Amino acid sequence: MSFFDKLKAGLKRTQDALFGAVNTLFGGNRELDDDFFDELEETMIMADVGAGATMEIIDRLRDRIDEDRIKTAADAKSELKEILVDMIGEGEPLRLGGKPAVILVIGVNGVGKTTSIAKMAYLLKNHGRRVLLAAADTFRAAAIDQLDIWAGRAGVELIKHKEGADPAAVVFDAAQAARKNADVLIVDTAGRLHNKKNLMDELSKIDRVISRELPNSSRETLLVLDATTGQNAITQAKEFMNAAALTGLIVTKLDGSAKGGALFSVRRELGIPVKFICVGEKIDDLELFDPHQFVAALFNEEYSEPKGDLANALSDEFAAKEPKTVQEDAGE
Repeated sequence: MSFFDKLKAGLKRTQDALFGAVNTLFGGNRELDDDFFDELEETMIMADVGAGATMEIIDRLRDRIDEDRIKTAADAKSELKEILVDMIGEGEPLRLGGKPAVILVIGVNGVGKTTSIAKMAYLLKNHGRRVLLAAADTFRAAAIDQLDIWAGRAGVELIKHKEGADPAAVVFDAAQAARKNADVLIVDTAGRLHNKKNLMDELSKIDRVISRELPNSSRETLLVLDATTGQNAITQAKEFMNAAALTGLIVTKLDGSAKGGALFSVRRELGIPVKFICVGEKIDDLELFDPHQFVAALFNEEYSEPKGDLANALSDEFAAKEPKTVQEDAGE
C-alpha cells in the first residue's frame, strides 16, 4: 500500500466529520447563496478547522466566486481545494546541510515523539543517509528505553546515558560520534513543559554544545503535535514557541482523529510549516508533508496532480545541493 493510500485510510474519520459533509454540500445543483455558506461554516467549525481559519477560507471562496463569476457548486469546490492547499502551505524540505545535519525533536510525553524520531530515522536511512540518535530526554528512564527499542527497529545507532544524566552531556557524546560516522544526528529532548525556564535552559545548553562541536551543521528544531488534540495543539505549540526556535512540525495520530482539519488553523496561527505527517504505528507510516496530497486525501480523491515522491526528492536534494548552514542563515 502506498503512503497516499495509507493517508486516505488514516484520514477516514476526518473525511466523515468534515469533507464527507462538504462533498454533499457541493453536490448537485446547490445554489451558492448565504445558506450554502452558513452550512459550510458550520461544517468546518464542527470539524475543528477553527473559527479564524474557517472565516478566512469562506471569505476567500466568496471573493473567488465573485471575481471568476462562478455559478456551479462543482467549480466552487475546485476553488475551495486550491484555497486549502494555499492556506496550509507548500511542503518545505528539511535543512540538511553540513555533515552531520542536526535535527532536534521536542514535544510533550504521549504525542508520539519517540516513535516519530525512529520513523524519521528509518525514512532517512532508507534514502541513503547514515543516521545517529541521541537519547537526550533523560528525565525518565522509559523515554531512553523506548528510544533504544525503536532505534533497533529502525536499524540505527543510539547514544544514551543513564536516567537523570545531563542532556547536554549526551549530546556532546553524540556529536563526537556523529562527526566520525553520521550524515544526520537526531536528538530526542524536551519531553515536558512543566517549567518553561528549565526547558529554555536545557535547550540553550544543548544548542551551545552543538554550535561548538558541530559548527558547520544545519539545524532543524521540530515539534511533535498530536492530531487528536485538535485546536488544543495550537496552545501547546505556542508554549513551545516561547521556549525554542521551531523550524517545523511533525503531526502524528492523524489516523486516530476526526480533527485533521486542525492542520489549517495550526499553520495559520503558528506560521510554522508541517514537515512530516504520521498516519499509523508502523515504522514506515511517516512521510514528508505534501499539501496537495493531504487535501486530495481529505476529499477522498485520487492524487491527480502529483508533485513527485517527496522522499525520493529529498534523497536527490542531498546529492544535488546542500542547504545553507546555520551560520549562513544567521548572517542574512
